Amino acid sequence: MAMQLRGDAPFSYAMEHYLDTVYRAACHNAPTVQDAEDVTQEVFEALLRSGKAFADGEHLKAWLLRVAINKCKNLRRAKRTEEVPLPPQFPAPPGADGSVLDEVRALPEPYRNAIYLHYFEGYTAKEIGEILGTKRNTVLSWLSRGRQALRARMIGGFEDA
Repeated sequence: MAMQLRGDAPFSYAMEHYLDTVYRAACHNAPTVQDAEDVTQEVFEALLRSGKAFADGEHLKAWLLRVAINKCKNLRRAKRTEEVPLPPQFPAPPGADGSVLDEVRALPEPYRNAIYLHYFEGYTAKEIGEILGTKRNTVLSWLSRGRQALRARMIGGFEDA
């Protein structure tokens, strides 16, 4: 179903349908929960200021995720230059202990985002490539390498126990 989201419609629609999605993506990429909350707010402020029209809800969702991930990258870069070590503070999904998500979060950025967007948000490799601004085959490589790294981390973690 094709719909056009223009004017104030994208903001209202996004708040209703994608607030939790943007927050989860921010939690997945930001150094702390407080940073994730700030990034979420900044993403929706950017949407308000953008005046951008969206072809449909999926186009809007992809834009929101791209902005959230980019804002988190900028935040991490800024925090690195401040050289303030920040302990990770991540909310675990309801009913889960957070161990798998914590292991995903510990992966290098391209693998982490590809795995998160694929397994947690349900995007295809092509869609992830569009969101992250890279080729589908690159995303497939990141997914493969990320799974290998995750497998090694998880197996190593269980053997150490």
